[in-house]
Amino acid sequence: MRNRREILISAVRVLPVAALAPSAHAAADPWTGAEIIQPAELAKKVQAGTAPPIFCVAFPPLYRQRHIKGAKYAGPGNKPEGIKSLETAAAALSKDAEVVLYCGCCPMDVCPNIRPSYETMKKLGFQKIRVLSVPTNMHTDWSSKGYPTESSVPPAAG
Repeated sequence: MRNRREILISAVRVLPVAALAPSAHAAADPWTGAEIIQPAELAKKVQAGTAPPIFCVAFPPLYRQRHIKGAKYAGPGNKPEGIKSLETAAAALSKDAEVVLYCGCCPMDVCPNIRPSYETMKKLGFQKIRVLSVPTNMHTDWSSKGYPTESSVPPAAG
């Protein structure tokens, strides 16, 4: 059995190589690099009141707890009812309108919701879909940076 020091040294040797390796989903991402929007860019648009429609495709508790200011909840993209909700929410928009999708439940390279949601919007004929870059999660990549959020949960009685 290897001791802790040997395990740590092995991990340190492997980490740089693993960090450079493309994720398993990278080749499977249905969007292009031009369709990614960075959090700082979207935050500026939200703060200026010029943001396009934003759809949260995360699980309900994440949206209720804290979401991007002005984002509409469209249901979890990995569930048929979430896809139906997204279709309903998008029905009022022009197909040439820019829209932003985000989840943030986990790193987007393993997110179960963002890809089905993006693919649904493409099938519906939307041409200007942007996917918010969430490499870690919404807390780390959005909320902790002070970007605009709001909550659907009433404050606790005090």
